[in-house]
This record gives sequence, C-alpha cells and structure tokens, in this order.
Amino acid sequence: MRPTSAGGAGLAVVALIIATAAVPPAQAQPRPLLAATDYQAEDATVVQGAVATNHTGYTGTGFVDYTNVAGSYVEFGVTATSAGTAPLTLRYANGTAVDRPMDIAVNGTVVAAGVSFPATADWNTWAGRTLNAPLRAGTNTVRATATTANGGPNLDRLTVAAAADTTAPSRPGQPSCTGIGPNGLTLGWPAATDNVGVTAYDVYEHGNKLAETPGDTTTKVLTGLTPGTTYNLSVIARDAAGNASPASVAVDCITGAGDDPPPSAPGAPTVSAVTATSAKLGWGAATDDKGVVAYEVRSGGAVLATVTGTPPATTTTVTGLACDAPFALTVVAKDAAGGVSPASAPVSFTTAACPADGGVPGSPTTLSSGWTVPWGISWMPDGSSALVTERDSFKVFKQAKSGTRTEIGAVPNTVTTDGEGGLLGVAVDPNWSTNHYVYFMHTAAEGNRIVRMTYNGSTLSGYTVLLQGIKKNRYHNGGRLAFGPDGYLYATTGDGQTPDLAQDKNSLNGKILRMTTAGKPAPGNPFNNYVYSLGHRNPQGLAFDRNGRLWEAEFGDSKYDELNLIKPGANYGWPTCEGTCGKSGLTDPKASWPVNLASPSGIAIVRNVVYLAALRGTRMYRIPINGDTESVGTVTSYYVGTYGRLRTVSKVPGADQLWLTTTNADNNGNQPDGSDKIFRITIG
Repeated sequence: MRPTSAGGAGLAVVALIIATAAVPPAQAQPRPLLAATDYQAEDATVVQGAVATNHTGYTGTGFVDYTNVAGSYVEFGVTATSAGTAPLTLRYANGTAVDRPMDIAVNGTVVAAGVSFPATADWNTWAGRTLNAPLRAGTNTVRATATTANGGPNLDRLTVAAAADTTAPSRPGQPSCTGIGPNGLTLGWPAATDNVGVTAYDVYEHGNKLAETPGDTTTKVLTGLTPGTTYNLSVIARDAAGNASPASVAVDCITGAGDDPPPSAPGAPTVSAVTATSAKLGWGAATDDKGVVAYEVRSGGAVLATVTGTPPATTTTVTGLACDAPFALTVVAKDAAGGVSPASAPVSFTTAACPADGGVPGSPTTLSSGWTVPWGISWMPDGSSALVTERDSFKVFKQAKSGTRTEIGAVPNTVTTDGEGGLLGVAVDPNWSTNHYVYFMHTAAEGNRIVRMTYNGSTLSGYTVLLQGIKKNRYHNGGRLAFGPDGYLYATTGDGQTPDLAQDKNSLNGKILRMTTAGKPAPGNPFNNYVYSLGHRNPQGLAFDRNGRLWEAEFGDSKYDELNLIKPGANYGWPTCEGTCGKSGLTDPKASWPVNLASPSGIAIVRNVVYLAALRGTRMYRIPINGDTESVGTVTSYYVGTYGRLRTVSKVPGADQLWLTTTNADNNGNQPDGSDKIFRITIG
C-alpha cells in the first residue's frame, strides 16, 4: 500500500477490501468509441488498488489509488468502431519525487513497456500521458500495470480518440518500361488498392526516390537519365495518412546508347600545387558535335571532381585526397546527350606527407575472402575474434584475427526484401562471459526486429524477440547495433521508405533507439519511450568516441549523405533537410557529401579519427575530430575505386587497426556470391 505521506491517505483498509473483490460487471462493460471517449478509472476493473476521493481535481466520481506493489493494475473496456491505431491518454497524478512506470497492454499484449509517469507538482495536480496503440474493431481491453514496488500513480481516466488510418495500400503491380530513349523512358504499373484511397505513388531507383505521381496516375515519364544505363525501378503507394505500401517488384530498364559519336578524349592532364590533401589539374579541351557540357576527374571508376559550364573550364583543384599516397587520375568529357568520351592519358603524382594527428591508414591486406555481403561485425569481449553477419544468407560466422572463420549458425525468421533487408547488425553483450547473449537486428515477415540469442562459444540458440513493429520495406531498414559506454543497446532504424515516420516521436522508424538488454526503453530516454534521436532517413553507422559521444552516418536521398554527432532528443531533419540547412530545431551534420560520393554504411573511430566506409563512393573516408570539440577537420579519401563498394568498418580491440568489409556481391555491386572480402588495415 502507498503510505499516507505519499498521497493515498487513510486508504489502507479500504484498498485491502477492494483489491480482493471483483468490480461489478455493469461497471466494466466497454462503450462504443466515438471521436474521443473518456473511461473513468473508478468504473474499470481494479486489481490491488482502491477507488479514492481524497484529492481534488479528478473527474467522474473518484480516481484509482494504486497499491504499492508491482503488478497492480487498472483494466478498461473499450469498443472501437473500426480497427486502427488510436491515441490513448491516461490522466494521472504523482505527488512523489520518483517516476512510477507502467506497462500498457492492449488485448493482453504489451504495446508500450515501462511507460514513464513522472512526478507532478502534488497529488492534486493532474497530467496526461499519451501513446498510440492498435485497437481492433469491436471490444478491446486496455490494461495499465505498475512495474515497480512503488506501484502506479493515481489514475483518473483513460481518454481514447478515434482510431487513425493505419492500413497501408497494397503492393503496386510490377512496373514496365516503354518509350525508352537515351535520356528517358515511361514507367507504368498496375494500381495499388487502399481501404481509404491511394493518394500518391513514389518511383524509386534502388533506395533513391526519382519521382512521384498523384494516386490516380499509374505512369510516369522519367527524364534526365544517363544513356546506356540500367535503372532498377520500383514503385511505392501512399495514402492520405502517410501509410506506405511495400515496394513493388522491381524492373530493370536500360536506356538507349545515346549520342554517336561521344566527345573526343581530353588532352593529357598536368598536375601542380600538390598538397597533403589536394592537387590542381589542367587538361586539353575535348571536342564534340553537340558540345562538351562537363568534365569528370576520375580515379579508376570513381569520380573525384566534376567541372560544368558553357563551355566547362579545363582546370580544377581536386580536394579530399589521402595524404602521402600515390594517385593516377584521368579526365573524361560528357556531352549534352549523355555521351561519355574515352579517358585521357593518366597523370601520376604523390600527395605531400601526412600530418601527425591521429595516424593514417596503411595498405589493406586480405584477412578472409569468400564472403557474400558481410554486413555486421561485433567483437567478443576478449578481443580475439568477432561475430560477422551475412545479410542475404542470414548466417553468422566467428572470424578470428588469424583469418580463420567458422559458421556458428543462422538467425531464424529472417527474410530478405530484395534490397537492403535481411540479417543486419550484431552486438555481443558486454557481459557475455556470464550471460552468453548476442543481439541481432533482422527483417522478418511483419517488419524489422531486434532479437536476442545465446552463443555458447560454438553455436547459436534460444531465439527471443525483444522489439518488433519496426516498419520494413525494400530499402531504408537501418540495422546497426552497438552497445554504449552506459551499457545500453543502441539501434538504427530507417524510415521504411515512409519519410514522415522519421518525425513521429511515437514511431520506431527513422530513429536511433536506446534500450535495455531486456528489450525495455532505457531509463532517461528523452521521450520516455525507445526513441533516442529522430529525423533520420537511413542511418547505418554508429561509433562512440573517447569521450563517450555517439557519432552516426546515414544515407541521404538525392542531395547529401551525413556524419552526425548524436545528442539525446535531437532532431536531424529528415525529410525537411538533407545536409546543412540551418533551421531552428534541427541539428546540422558535422560533415556531408553528395550522395554519389558516399552512401555511408559503417563507421569506426581510432585515435580520435572517424573512418567511414562508402558504398556508392567506393572509398573509405578519414574524418579527424578536432580534439574534444564538436567539430571535425579536413576530410580525406582512401582506396578510391580500388576495392569497390565498402560496407562496414570496425576497430580491432587493443590495436590501432581496422577491419573493412566489401559488399560487391549485393544487388548494386553485381559481383557473384562469394566475391566479398574482409581487409585488415593498420593505422600508422
């Protein structure tokens, strides 16, 4: 029982009597759900609690004083006229100095664990706590159960608003291409259906949105495409409530060959003004019957700089180069029709010596090969080996420092999305030696899940779901897991190709989540739920620096990819912003890149330097942190175009070394299964 001084004055005997008696059936009957309906706590089913009137400000005929015991609860009966997600508001008072959390269950399933009910000014001051929960059409039960020995707060009523439309449209039919030319095509698709109505279709090329149409239009003319290029196109339907369908089956459309002939090769470039991180190039102009519109400076297949104009200049300074490194750069010309010239002769040079701060990465050596999209890496506490996940095979391997790898099992219930879903992040419990727990994030039938398994040193077992309800789609599934210095588990989630979810504090999508190892929201989270930060599109890189600060990297849409310094409760802008936008209430990144130069998936920090693995950019970026400040120094690039798409980078415990994985066997790299590698890199 709550002592007299805690606000439940004089109720000890009464509570004992009521807690053992059933509430009369007439009081517990549910009522129809209208626009907003109040359900008084004193009319609900009360177990280990008492109906009281000894404080002011309540509504109805009284309120429920929870007994000071874990497990005491109030259960309301609610009838909804239609299925959907409804806002539930619990009006409460808490005159103590401590939180009184409760689990909220709907129809016997906990939909929000450990919901915070913090202190109010006194027992006569009432506040509202709102959360969204799924209701089915007809009768429902909503139970609020105390989770600590302090019991719950004083509870006045439950207010249930009308259920929102949470039914997503059906998957559109597979698109097809017509009217294909060198720079454009017409995409058409069979319509989706929706319980209310489809309001728009979004056209995606892999994970990037290219265009949209109104909901009554099932064709789109795409322009500005590159000749002779394969476009992997899919369509997503949206309704007025912002619900997004699963992506359609994709279609590959190849644009025409374009201009014939293409521009001539530019003249051989020359180099000058070479520094540790930059060099100035000049070259002879190319010619073309339709006019040269751009030059690209390339290292292998990667573009380091683009020069445009009418006509474009034949000089540029290339920045972001690795220090003390050899380069062989070429130049190509492009015309208005998308034609691309042969490459110029190469110019070779070596950048100036590296600065002393933080060290620089040496040449990679192959640790192991034969991989197919190695996605997540997490080190065992003793630092002798790491667990590595394969995204598309759903398998988990033990990778030793010696190079030996051993398959230890697979994660059950994992499915692919034919895009970025599958078996994603892995995190070994810091207390593995005593509990043998390992955590995974993976795509399942209903969405993305965070799960726990037991690893005994040789095999996996004991699959347990900790958190689900994270929307999935073909792309934008996030998936990185990492333990923080505080002992809590951090997870990145994508927006599920539904951008508005990133700004919804009650959604698990487009967020960084922070949780306990039991799957509960971590204490101190800024919104009293799982959400640690919001406004993310598709975050996939997490690393903590020497001061315990969290850094994150994420994919942009069509403008900028980002490196962010994460703070609890901060909003990182998506879908309002990509890159730096300087808007009040939104947090700008510490570094950003055009999307064609990065697509960051994994990051690691060694000697106060962030290393970022880039997929589309086919390079590893080095980003020094300026001491203990919140700023970064000059960004430089390593291995540009040398090893293809780079997925994950991980610091080797106890050494100034990195492990770096390729992902050339994914559906963007188009290399055969087994062609990926893990490299070992020493920081010198």
